[in-house]
Amino acid sequence: MLQIIEDRRALHQIPELDRQLPETLAYLTAALAPLRCRLLRPMAGALCAYFDFGAAHTIAFRSDADALPVQEQTGLPFASHHPGKMHACGHDGHMAMALAAATYVDRTIREQPGALKRNVLFVFQPAEETTGGAKTVCESGVFERCGVDRIFGFHVWPDLPAGMLASCSGPLLARSSETHIHIHGASIHIAKTYGVPVEESHDAALAAAKFLVAERELMDELGANEPCIGKFGLLQAGTVCNAVAGEAHVAGSLRVFTDDMFDRAREGVRRVLDEACAATGCTYDLDFAEGYPPVDNDPELFAHIAPALPELQLVDEPLLIAEDFAFYQRHLPGVFFLLGTGVPAGQDNPNDAESCPAYATSALHTDTMLFDEKILLEGLDVYKRLLSLDWVSV
Repeated sequence: MLQIIEDRRALHQIPELDRQLPETLAYLTAALAPLRCRLLRPMAGALCAYFDFGAAHTIAFRSDADALPVQEQTGLPFASHHPGKMHACGHDGHMAMALAAATYVDRTIREQPGALKRNVLFVFQPAEETTGGAKTVCESGVFERCGVDRIFGFHVWPDLPAGMLASCSGPLLARSSETHIHIHGASIHIAKTYGVPVEESHDAALAAAKFLVAERELMDELGANEPCIGKFGLLQAGTVCNAVAGEAHVAGSLRVFTDDMFDRAREGVRRVLDEACAATGCTYDLDFAEGYPPVDNDPELFAHIAPALPELQLVDEPLLIAEDFAFYQRHLPGVFFLLGTGVPAGQDNPNDAESCPAYATSALHTDTMLFDEKILLEGLDVYKRLLSLDWVSV
């Protein structure tokens, strides 16, 4: 079995959440310790491998390392050993690619001294799925200490055919903001509500329902000319079926590409929420999380690397998904890639000897998300070509 596959399957079995990644970091440390790199811990839950050749500048590669609170249902021999936790977003594959690239760097400096023109920093970061670990890595000062002046990252992507590499210059992924709304009414027995006007009902569930309908119309209006989406997937209200809901909690996510649209959407959400609560005699608390900025690939850096990646497919329109890689790009020039893991058109999806499908069978964040790790070799090849580029001119 190829080492990159062995690493991915081993990491798949030990998924951990947020910034608490002791087993993951132990595995990464053991894999990196024999290499000619210096291991750094810039923050809780993070690990960096720094190959210092004495060059003036450093190129960085980032891999996220956290998993999701998902109960795996694949039934595979290398399924998660941790109940309620799963690498359902491909971060195990990202780490395996980065480990393979680090091994390549180590072998190159042993066998071809001077072949690599820049120092190399591999960043394994926590909390991509939660609080944006990338932001804390940037704030740690590790990039300044290691002389990093550019960074690259990957994400496996089931919506693209297996092995396809895709990206674009400029905006690639959306800005995101988790939105939490707490509506306050008054809980009384439904028998006492007969004849009471709606505006005096203090019905938190009704206010939430009115808000959701109005918010959908708002998003249709805002998104007519520029991508904008706000969806609320969580609605909790009341305690029993025969009493008016005294409290309601509505939570969702806002996705846009520009600060102007974010401000317009945020103001619109506040307006329709205010109207819904006023119409039902309720009050509310509204919290827009800071969220992640848009992933915006540096045009000059993208133009420099594109000739070395002739297979690169350009993304026509930015995608309404979010990634905390955006924090790195606000700190230094960077380019983010999508690596396809989906079934190519017109092809079957065979299983290997351990019943692992060759191509992804479901979307990210689902309990059956799997793919053939051989696809990761495509990502490793991109790493190798980026490392071998002449960086003097950019």
